[in-house]
Amino acid sequence: MKLRNAKFSIGQVVRHRKHPFRGIVFDIDMEFANTEEWWLSIPEASRPRKDQPYYHLFAENAETEYVAYVSEQNLLPDDSGEPVRHPQVAESFVLKEDGGYQMKGARGH
Repeated sequence: MKLRNAKFSIGQVVRHRKHPFRGIVFDIDMEFANTEEWWLSIPEASRPRKDQPYYHLFAENAETEYVAYVSEQNLLPDDSGEPVRHPQVAESFVLKEDGGYQMKGARGH
C-alpha cells in the first residue's frame, strides 16, 4: 500500500460532500481504523475505501452536535467562515484571528 498524506489538517473546518454536516478535524487515521461492524453498517453502494485517511470530527448539523468519523473522499473544505458550535471545540481549540482553529498548547498559542 502506498503512503498517503492527509488532505486536511487538525483544526481545519470541513464539510461532508453528501450529508448536511460540518466539523473541525481533531484527529486523523492515515487509513481506516474503526470496527468492521461500523464499516459494514454503511450501505455498500456508498461504502468508502479503507485505504485512505479517515478524520475524527467535532461535527454539527442543524439539529445537534456529535463526533463523526469520515473518509477523506467524503470531505470538502468548509470556507464559510462560520464558527463551529460543538461544545468540545473550546476544550481543545483556540479560534485564530483568520477564523481557523489551532489546538490549545500548539506553537503560536
